[in-house]
Amino acid sequence: MSRHGTACAALALLLAAVSVASCRTILVRKNNSLNGTALHDLGTAIAIANDGDTIIIGEGTWEASPDELVEELCGNCEEHATRVEASAGFVVRGKAVHLVGSGTGRTVLRTNAGYGLYFEDSDGSSVSALTITGGVRDSDGAATDGGVVARRSRVTITGVEIADNTDRADEVVVGIGGVIGREGSVLAVHDCVIRNNGWDGVALYRGATALVMDTRISDGRGAGVGVTWDAAAIVCRNEISRYWKGIGTFGSSRAVIRNNIVRDNLGWGVVATGTSTMEAANNVIVRNGNCGFALWSDAASGLFTNNVVAWNGWRDEWVCPRVGIWMNGDPAHMPLEYNDVWANVEGDYRDMDDLTGTLGNISVEPAFVGSLDFRPRAVSPLVDAGNPIFTDPDGTRSDIGISGGPAAAPPGARHERND
Repeated sequence: MSRHGTACAALALLLAAVSVASCRTILVRKNNSLNGTALHDLGTAIAIANDGDTIIIGEGTWEASPDELVEELCGNCEEHATRVEASAGFVVRGKAVHLVGSGTGRTVLRTNAGYGLYFEDSDGSSVSALTITGGVRDSDGAATDGGVVARRSRVTITGVEIADNTDRADEVVVGIGGVIGREGSVLAVHDCVIRNNGWDGVALYRGATALVMDTRISDGRGAGVGVTWDAAAIVCRNEISRYWKGIGTFGSSRAVIRNNIVRDNLGWGVVATGTSTMEAANNVIVRNGNCGFALWSDAASGLFTNNVVAWNGWRDEWVCPRVGIWMNGDPAHMPLEYNDVWANVEGDYRDMDDLTGTLGNISVEPAFVGSLDFRPRAVSPLVDAGNPIFTDPDGTRSDIGISGGPAAAPPGARHERND
């Protein structure tokens, strides 16, 4: 290496060391058990944190004092340049901060605001091991309220519970969602619980991108996962239940949806509409109130393969027919292959040919392990019956359903859920 190259390498190492050294750990506690070295207000800790700092938050409930927030851009309005009035609880702006709690239910952030934990221009923040609750719905119906809201940010959300954000204004239809990604944000949401909130579990608007994985989303209004405008998502190994609707792609969005359980929702299970593109593979879509899956536009496209669509249609028709698959679009744009479509109340297929016995599609009782354990039993006809272009983690031909395909949960993962 030349003398110049050696000098450059040494300078790079020095800058890296300075960068690491400048990142602090800030402790936030309710008492003085740490000899006066801990702060006692979370908002203050976030305000004084530098880029890259970690804030360790002790047990207890931490109350936000909300600030007014005026946006010149609206996340989910027909006209993006729409002025919106909202409120923000805990705010991370213009820096990356890592918020680490003591565990869900032990560290509780009560936000008292529409945008509960709000990230703006924050490149590389994270939040983990805590509960976010107590949001207050903004009166402006255009505000994209959520437990976590990110704009132009990159945020990782791990092991977080977002729950009981149920406050609503009488004059506003939408409530408070779980995680809201907007304006080019890049989010990773995994191993979380998002439950009993007033709007979508995860909603992506205006160029947001997200990985949503190994997360339980339940008991809310709106959709469990909504990918809209020009957003993009990978939605993998989640469970969405007891929402109005399950997983949907809208606008010109793009999504890969694999190995999810979509069950017991009031309306549709999975829908693709607008000009969106969806690949849905190895999902279990069962016991939804109306249709299991719908292609809802001639311009939407993708692939629907290796899925189980069963026992849908128990509720009076609301948003779609009470069938397994409703083809309200161009079937040439959404190949349906190697699916098990079975025992849906008003038929397995609507507005299309019955595909049973063609393109690998079957119509048989899935033989799951249990009513809440959607793995196939050893004798199940789903085993090794999937699309041959996919393989299971052990290299064999893929199963139909959540145990099949390369994204299947590893052996030993917990499968059965308690309602």
